[in-house]
Amino acid sequence: ASVVINHAMEILQFRGATDLYLRHSSGKATLNILKMTPPEIAFELRIAISKAIRTKQSVRKAGIEQKVDASLRRITIEVIPLTIEWDEPLVLILFTEPEQVETFLQQGKSGKHNSLAKDRRINKLEEELSAARADMHAFTQEQESFNEELQSANEEVVSNNEELQSVNEELETSKEEIESTNEELATTNQELQTHNNLLNESHDYAEAIIATLHEPMLILDNDLRVKSTNKSFYKNFRVKEEETAGVLLYDLGNKQWNIPRLRELLEDIIPKNTHFNDFEVTHTFPGIGEKIMLLNARRIVQKSHGEQLILLAINDITEVRLKALELQLKEKELLNKNISEHKLTKVRLEKAVDERTTELEKANKELAFQNEEKEKRAAELITANRELEAFAYVSSHDLQEPLRKIRTFATRILETENKNLSDTGKDYFNRMQKAATRMQQLIEDLLAFTRLNITERQFENTNLNEIVEEVKTEFKENIEEKQAIIEATDLCEVNIIPFQFRQLMHNLISNALKFSNPERPPHIIIKSRIEKGSKLNKEKPALPAGRLLAQKEYCHITVSDNGIGFDQQYKDRIFEVFQKLHGKQEYEGAGIGLAIVKKVVENHSGIITVNSKLNKGATFNIYIPVS
Repeated sequence: ASVVINHAMEILQFRGATDLYLRHSSGKATLNILKMTPPEIAFELRIAISKAIRTKQSVRKAGIEQKVDASLRRITIEVIPLTIEWDEPLVLILFTEPEQVETFLQQGKSGKHNSLAKDRRINKLEEELSAARADMHAFTQEQESFNEELQSANEEVVSNNEELQSVNEELETSKEEIESTNEELATTNQELQTHNNLLNESHDYAEAIIATLHEPMLILDNDLRVKSTNKSFYKNFRVKEEETAGVLLYDLGNKQWNIPRLRELLEDIIPKNTHFNDFEVTHTFPGIGEKIMLLNARRIVQKSHGEQLILLAINDITEVRLKALELQLKEKELLNKNISEHKLTKVRLEKAVDERTTELEKANKELAFQNEEKEKRAAELITANRELEAFAYVSSHDLQEPLRKIRTFATRILETENKNLSDTGKDYFNRMQKAATRMQQLIEDLLAFTRLNITERQFENTNLNEIVEEVKTEFKENIEEKQAIIEATDLCEVNIIPFQFRQLMHNLISNALKFSNPERPPHIIIKSRIEKGSKLNKEKPALPAGRLLAQKEYCHITVSDNGIGFDQQYKDRIFEVFQKLHGKQEYEGAGIGLAIVKKVVENHSGIITVNSKLNKGATFNIYIPVS
């Protein structure tokens, strides 16, 4: 039985039946051989392994006793350093049993046998003690040797530390000097780089300008030799680059630039530091014909190396001159033509003016007659409207008196003749009273609708919160009966006709309470905010185009409820007079309330719209000018 371990005491391989010598203890799993062997073996094994690693020689420990149940087992351990090539040094540990197992003798047996066993045990312990002392002595000597070496090494470390400290101080000083020098060099390099970049940019910029110029350009040296040109020069004068660079200006091509006046001007620029502008030259070039040119020249001194250059710019105005001549000729022709046409046009115009003047005089007479007729018609309409309003007002009052009598007499009959009436008769009288009540409400609504047109419109600055509170007081019983909630806080203060706006809020809240959903209490929310017409036009694309002025301020009032609602296709119909979406048996009313609301909004130069879905409630949006 054997195992292979490394110097960290970790088992790498098991060989043979090692279960008699090694066992796993409870707790965290481990392959440390000292934790897997019994205590009586572990002590001897630790010493043997340490000695074998230190001396690199095999170490053998014989006669190690291991107690197994009621018997003693004598074991021999041999630790052998392996010489094979591996990632780390390895050690082989062999377990052998050279002697037989001896059973412990029970008390009461022969004393002689016990004595022999004790003697043998004592001898064994003495041998082990002697070996342990020898091992301890060896360890002590090694420890002293290690201590001496450690002391010597410590002294060397202290000395080295002092030297290193001195070197570090010198290095720190050198480092600071180097860093300072590096910073200066970096600053200098950055400045040089900046200058180089500026120079490169300037050079590239100058070359780009010259290359992109439409006019031909030459750069001449002090001897009037061509140093560089742009592409326009090669294109316009049909010369090649290899035939131009470094050549004397007067020798270009077939000496076509040997112009006496140009030569005189150029030779005066360098010595006299002069320049010339717009020098006109007319010259015939072989192959390209006559050219009319404006020449501009200026001296440039490069201070870095003292070189003097001449910049010569050539502006070809041949086509411009030719077009100018053509234009002059055409202008003369057109002028002559226009003079003759002008005379004819003048005659025609005078005739047309006379004819048009006659037509206008006739049209003015007809227009004056039509205006008189319109004014008469407008006066007749105003008179008829007033008579109609008076008739509606008087007839409504005259109609209410019979209705009041019908209701009064019906009530008296039901009270005094109740016993004499049959159930059918009582039902007829009750229906008659309800019909008279509806008729009276219809007349009152018609009076209210008519009054909106004939009453004076006196605008006042009014807080909408006060109007809503007054209307809530009018509907107090109805609100409590239906457990309705009306929310209205921080409403606008606007310039309105108070009694008309009170009628508007009265009708809207009345409709919200009337057309409530029986499955939930009515919830009415009234809000307002002041905004510019331009913003409202963007936010509300459904508004009629151009109805809200962009720079004017409007009070946007919303009245929303959670009632039965209606189909959105009827959004315009509900504002018409006598238009109802439900039968009179379902909901009472004449269908004038929302027509009154729309009329009030129009009297305030405003707009009203509505959004609704079935069983989702309705939201009325009112936009009126703040002032």
